[in-house]
Amino acid sequence: MNRFAIAASTLAVAALCTGGPALARDQVQIAGSSTVLPYAQIVAEDFGKTYSKFKAPVVESGGSSAGLKQFCKGVGEGTIDIANASRPIKDKEIEACAEAGVKNIMPVRFGYDGIVFATDAKSGAWALEPKDVYLALAEEIPVDGKMTANPNKTWKDVNDKLPDWKIVAYIPGEKHGTREVFEEKVLAIGCEAVGGMKALEEAGMDEKAAEKACVKVRKDGGAIDIDGDYTETLARIQSNPEGVGVFGLSFYENNTDKLNVATMSGISPSVETISSGEYPVSRPLFFYVKKDHIGVIPGLKEYVEFFTSEKMIGPDGPLADYGLVPLPENELEALQEEVKEGKVLSM
Repeated sequence: MNRFAIAASTLAVAALCTGGPALARDQVQIAGSSTVLPYAQIVAEDFGKTYSKFKAPVVESGGSSAGLKQFCKGVGEGTIDIANASRPIKDKEIEACAEAGVKNIMPVRFGYDGIVFATDAKSGAWALEPKDVYLALAEEIPVDGKMTANPNKTWKDVNDKLPDWKIVAYIPGEKHGTREVFEEKVLAIGCEAVGGMKALEEAGMDEKAAEKACVKVRKDGGAIDIDGDYTETLARIQSNPEGVGVFGLSFYENNTDKLNVATMSGISPSVETISSGEYPVSRPLFFYVKKDHIGVIPGLKEYVEFFTSEKMIGPDGPLADYGLVPLPENELEALQEEVKEGKVLSM
């Protein structure tokens, strides 16, 4: 079996003709973040090999928001058991879950990842600041204190030290958790740095509206949403070697022969700089478990415990080998205790 391509199997769901209870399906179902996808696939395959009495879970992508939407459809064998996410679940998602009867949600924060900007491997060194990205990709930027349609055509227009390439950036689509981190930790900070927030508020916007306007990207071809996973972004760069892509650190580290990574605020992204907090564009990774399915869906409890074991997510485990920034020892021990207790989010 290909380690990173686990095939989905047909669900084994049956009902007793006598009117008795439905038989639970025999396979854990997981969907969500494309960033978390390869980690979950690694765990699912190793789980299938370790526990011969359980089938390997079915792991699908689709983005954090899409996965959580599926997760919140209700309780029962016709709904997924786990949602992978590269961001925390939102209050409105918790409310949607509760309305559909999903009231016992176990949060699992299992490690960290960084968001990187990368170009074709043959390109030269890139050194970016959040303001460079904002000035290149924002729909509007401040010019002489007033917001105006973004006039910048090349990266050199933004920063004379950057190449004279036409601005084309492949960024995560809005359904991806990576997009929110990109907006909050790059675009919003860049907007503030060059006076965009001040100009928007002086134009009459309240703070919330100004923050939203700060992260709006241009729609003239300079910023292109990628709704697929990072392989699609890589393919775009391979067809346009002067494009810039946004990736998770782990994907970049597994494709260093094809990509050249940029520094951000003078810091190179790495497991070490993300773990220390030096690299500014990093985020925790999660999955959310439907506790009401534990004890009903065979293997769900065991999968969650297996995923959060030191064997899987510790510094010497296969997820760290793939690029996960492991939890500090005290956080790992606290997580394992929470999983053992079945701790759920407060509603």
